[in-house]
Amino acid sequence: MKKSAKVLALFLALVLIVGIFSACGAKTAAVKVINIDLTNELYAFGVDKDQPELLENVNAFIAKIKSDGTLDTLCDKYFSDGTPEVIQSAALDASKDQLVVATNAAFEPFEYTNGDGYSGIDIEIASLLAKELGKELVIQNMDFDAVCLSVGQHKCDIAMAGLTVQEKRKEYVNFSDSYYTASQRLIVKGDDTTFDDCKDADSVVAILNKMDETVTIGVQNGTTGQFYVEGDKDMDFPGLPTKCTGYKNGSMAVQDIINGNIQYVIIDAAPADCITKALNEVN
Repeated sequence: MKKSAKVLALFLALVLIVGIFSACGAKTAAVKVINIDLTNELYAFGVDKDQPELLENVNAFIAKIKSDGTLDTLCDKYFSDGTPEVIQSAALDASKDQLVVATNAAFEPFEYTNGDGYSGIDIEIASLLAKELGKELVIQNMDFDAVCLSVGQHKCDIAMAGLTVQEKRKEYVNFSDSYYTASQRLIVKGDDTTFDDCKDADSVVAILNKMDETVTIGVQNGTTGQFYVEGDKDMDFPGLPTKCTGYKNGSMAVQDIINGNIQYVIIDAAPADCITKALNEVN
């Protein structure tokens, strides 16, 4: 009898352990991306309007890194968990020949802080461009909605910040040739099944259009996501009937889904993947 009791106790303990590990493995992600492109956009760099020669050089450089495979290699590195290069910024010094880049380093994988330096697709392109031009690289990190303005005010030479080509931004900068095709995607809570059966953008938008201002969509201030939710005539976005709340960066917006303060976030596809992956690891 004692032996049977011990066997039974051991069996129950094993069942409990298996149950615990099964529960851990079945944990629902805090947030998830609806992998449907809501838009089709082109990224480009915004160049100071008073520097036409710089625009010509930038376009020639874009053509070069496209043709020699450098751009593809950079994208593969950041989209495939490669080892990013950490780029250091020189101090701003008007007496030196410098390339001053305006960016928003909270937009992984295109630009983000990495220790005491910066990494990302745009950042590495900026480093290569500065070397091509024989200039010292200065990176000016700022809020996204100030990036084009700083170039328009001649405080920076070029904006490199995952910029979608857009008419309003042309008031401040001359856009280079495009180097990347992007899109907006929707982020939802991990256990939200509202959009699980959607097959295309129209089906996602049809559901969103049935909502009202009791539903809040978070966006990064000044981005295409904000234009998409609020509506933008130039970009042919009719807008959504939901409430739009702006944030300093995408991570803050997605964290607010987890906090229960908003229901959704709309942001560029590549940052959407990076943000959800990072937040799911800590929540």
